[in-house]
Amino acid sequence: MTAAAVLRNTLLAITPELPSDRAAVEALVLAAFGPGRYAKTAERIRERARMTLGLVARDGDRIVGSVHLWAVKVGEVPAVFLGPITVDATCRKGGLGGDLVAACIEAARQDGVGGVLLVGDPPYFERFGFLPAPDAILPGPVDRRRVMWLPVTAPVPAGPVMPVA
Repeated sequence: MTAAAVLRNTLLAITPELPSDRAAVEALVLAAFGPGRYAKTAERIRERARMTLGLVARDGDRIVGSVHLWAVKVGEVPAVFLGPITVDATCRKGGLGGDLVAACIEAARQDGVGGVLLVGDPPYFERFGFLPAPDAILPGPVDRRRVMWLPVTAPVPAGPVMPVA
């Protein structure tokens, strides 16, 4: 899966993540979510799924945002799982998070997957077209009100969410 740099709200470059970016991305995610992120059900999916896309936002040489897509199936529907989405504290409120989400959506559309699944804040993600997906069953505890689906080629699916290696 590839993604063009689609800039809608910020002037920062959004580019594919490079292997050399990994340490900076991990530091950014740790700063945003802390070590508690490892206890989340979403992390269990990411541990076993193949990353299909990693994007970073750069302010000069500094990585100030990142997001990943992971290969999953929801029931029998091929999909991608979005997250974590991370923006440096100094760059929040400027639309960078939205730009990262929009770039992921564009990549998912180009790839033709069934849709994009995530666990997130409905008021934030509804503006991108995400819908509740209460029948997508994640492999652990999760607030079902926060499980959301953006249809690309398939309606909201039902069934277990399985990582695809």
